[in-house]
Amino acid sequence: MARLTPSRGYPAHWEADVVLRDGAAAHLRPISIEDADRLQRMHAGQSESSIYLRYFTYKSALTEKELQRFTDVDYVDRVAFVILLDEEIIGVGRFDRLEGTAEAEVAFNISDAHQGRGLGSILLEHLAAAGRERGIERFSAEVLPENRKMLVVFSEAGYEVQRRFEDGVVLLEFPIDPTDRSREVMESREHRAEARSVGELVAPEHVAVIGASREFGSVGYHVLQNIVEGHFTGGVRSINPEAFEVGGAEAFGSLEELGEDVDLAVVAVPRAELESVVADCGRHGVRGILVFSDGLESASEEGIDQRGLVRLARRYGMRVIGPASVGLLNTAPEVSLNASLSPKMPLRGRVGLFSQSASIGVSLVAAAHRRSMGLSSALSVGNRADLSGNDAMQYFEDDEATAAVGVYLESFGNPRKFSRIARRLSRSTPVVVAKSDVMGRRLPPGHEVRTTRAPQGAVDSMLEHSGVIQVDNHDALMDVLQILATQPLPEGHRLGVLANAPSLARVLADAADSHGMRATRIDGDLDLEGTRREATAALEKALAEVAAAEDVDAVAVCLQPSITGDMPEWMPTLAQVARAGGKPVVVSLIGVLDPRAPLNYIGDAAAVEQTGEPQPGIPVFSSPARSVEALSAVVRYQRWRQGGVGEPFIPAGLEASAVQKQADELLDRWLTATSGTQLQRLTAEQSSQLLELYGMSVLPSVGFETEDEAVDAAQTLGYPVALKARNDYLRHRLDLGGVRLSITDEQMLRRAVQDMRADLARYGASGLEVQAMAPPGQGCMVRAIEDPLMGPVLSFGISGDAVDLLDDWAHAVPPMTDKDLRRLIRRPRAAVKLQGHQGIPGVDMDALEDTLQRIAMLKDNHPQVALLEVAPLLASAEGTNMLHVRIEIADYEQRTDSARRALFQY
Repeated sequence: MARLTPSRGYPAHWEADVVLRDGAAAHLRPISIEDADRLQRMHAGQSESSIYLRYFTYKSALTEKELQRFTDVDYVDRVAFVILLDEEIIGVGRFDRLEGTAEAEVAFNISDAHQGRGLGSILLEHLAAAGRERGIERFSAEVLPENRKMLVVFSEAGYEVQRRFEDGVVLLEFPIDPTDRSREVMESREHRAEARSVGELVAPEHVAVIGASREFGSVGYHVLQNIVEGHFTGGVRSINPEAFEVGGAEAFGSLEELGEDVDLAVVAVPRAELESVVADCGRHGVRGILVFSDGLESASEEGIDQRGLVRLARRYGMRVIGPASVGLLNTAPEVSLNASLSPKMPLRGRVGLFSQSASIGVSLVAAAHRRSMGLSSALSVGNRADLSGNDAMQYFEDDEATAAVGVYLESFGNPRKFSRIARRLSRSTPVVVAKSDVMGRRLPPGHEVRTTRAPQGAVDSMLEHSGVIQVDNHDALMDVLQILATQPLPEGHRLGVLANAPSLARVLADAADSHGMRATRIDGDLDLEGTRREATAALEKALAEVAAAEDVDAVAVCLQPSITGDMPEWMPTLAQVARAGGKPVVVSLIGVLDPRAPLNYIGDAAAVEQTGEPQPGIPVFSSPARSVEALSAVVRYQRWRQGGVGEPFIPAGLEASAVQKQADELLDRWLTATSGTQLQRLTAEQSSQLLELYGMSVLPSVGFETEDEAVDAAQTLGYPVALKARNDYLRHRLDLGGVRLSITDEQMLRRAVQDMRADLARYGASGLEVQAMAPPGQGCMVRAIEDPLMGPVLSFGISGDAVDLLDDWAHAVPPMTDKDLRRLIRRPRAAVKLQGHQGIPGVDMDALEDTLQRIAMLKDNHPQVALLEVAPLLASAEGTNMLHVRIEIADYEQRTDSARRALFQY
């Protein structure tokens, strides 16, 4: 793919790989003088009508002067983007600033052969983002009335477009600041395109196995065999230049020899052959490749690495699953594709699986077999070089066959986008995510993405706010999915307990308490020692009564064998009663020696496998505590879904975009004194100037050296005053002698200065300052950072040992809704002090939420702010006061999510 050598201020960060409307990939980048020949070739392929609509006249060819003007731009006042496939331009978008204004005229030219693929809307998004970066506020355009396609691009972009007709031309004008509507349009288009890009690969009509082999034990042998024996409904072909026949069918030497369209190429070749194979796929119009080949983590003389693999595939518009994938599965009867290393097609069901790790991917599919859990589809992407969990969730959201999604993650490429998609998907479909505690901090081999420097727990908080169900490992992932696949969602957290031993009932009740549920009905005296018929009747009656109780939202059953070791076939009864009751039921069996005891009862497994029809079933666990832990995760998810995600909350005075523009101008001016990632700490005056734009202020304070200077400062500020250490750690520690409050006169101030200097000498911190007094209240700590992986991260805690020693912080990733704010403030364990504690009145929570949202918006709007710390923020019944603020700014990397569509880019 054409990556140009940066020159003349070439903005390399504007380059992006994008997904077109039909699911194909393409490369977008700023134009260069090197594109003159490409632009001429594109022009030569255009119809007379298209040329007229673009230039308002017919041109058989572009002149040298026109080519020079169109390709030689300054990337400031004159900007142009091209979209390329196979190194050829298929679309151009440009803007030219109107001299001396913040307005630019925009124009597009889309190749006739590629119209209808959404190129115009993608170019407009990227031009708008570049324009905002260059100080452009408005776009204008002149469009002929008959150019309806371009008029639609503007009218459907979500901007507030004004139009008028003049001299036979439609004149359009609109501000390019993102609006709720433009973001909604962008996300909708992104969703449709990325969902389709996955759907084309999960449900292909024609598959070619490149590297198909007759050697038992090779990947090429088993993948081909599994596709054939899985009864794939489409066409499958073998590509092997050294064999005439593979798997009992004719083999072809190449795609050229095959001479048929291929949607999905399954690639199982040595690394040395991979580059030529991928290029051949691209030249023959393959839509996507599933790469089993591994060992591509680093550059080698043996062949292409995974960076080169992705770039080469995207050059031809292809998506990549892998490398180091173990395949994909689709159980839909109209597809029935087992392009994986699993020798057996899973049962058809309603769970969609996504895994980054090859070994975990194998484990998840195997676990689904063991648990008789039906799957809709499963994707293993190995090193996740291209197709990601974000893409998979876009697909699962539209897949009517998927009712629950399981995701195993080893790294994030775009966590902000993940959170955005997961929150939308989770409103309708539960998403279960398993990840390691160090995900985002350490990368597995082959994962080349950013890492996080955010506080421990920030990633978990981001996932929690997105509504996903978090679990610690892939076993717990399958536990929760087993419940979601077979049971209705609970209405609340009240648990009915049923067991045939009091101790087992107690174990279930204790587990409920440990995991945020409440055992409202406990029956541990279930007698199952009579005849089989009597025992079954007793079980049916007891379970029906518990499930029907008004104070029960879910039921946990635990059974152990009789004294003879007999465990009758009670599962049909449990499943039947559970379905009739309409409430979720989990079952645990202990002390069972029979290896045939089910992990998930679905009725006659043989009949289910034969028909392929999913069954509701009932989840069965080997541990009572494990069954309740999995159920409690579903309860928490349902509580989140019932509560909703909240409403946007914009504090008064921040509705207009003018505030953001003014702050950006200040920050950019201050940043001229820094270079690279060097941090620059703002002065008190600069910090106050920035905060004031967002409706915030810091209580004035004055540093001093002598007692006389302290007295002068106090007289200027007005008594009463506070005396504080200037040390960043001690300045809010009343318990360590770093603060003296309510100093009412000169004599008291001089004595306090002497006492504090004596007390603080042990810490080596003699610097002091006088500050205006605030109403008494609860000290809080607020810290906002720009993280290289997640972007803005906001942390909140209660001042003192809670944060300093116990790390009692809550974290959130803006933007935040009103409910996000409430959760953030109430999440620290010490936050109980905010609502009245041991006789101390509660604080004004509305004012606290307002202040935190202002800080969050400032941080979200300005990635130049590397750190904003308020230590402390004093919250009281009268409102909030900032006693000390530290702001550090720096140049920043491109955020992982923005108001333009882009795939993860190496």
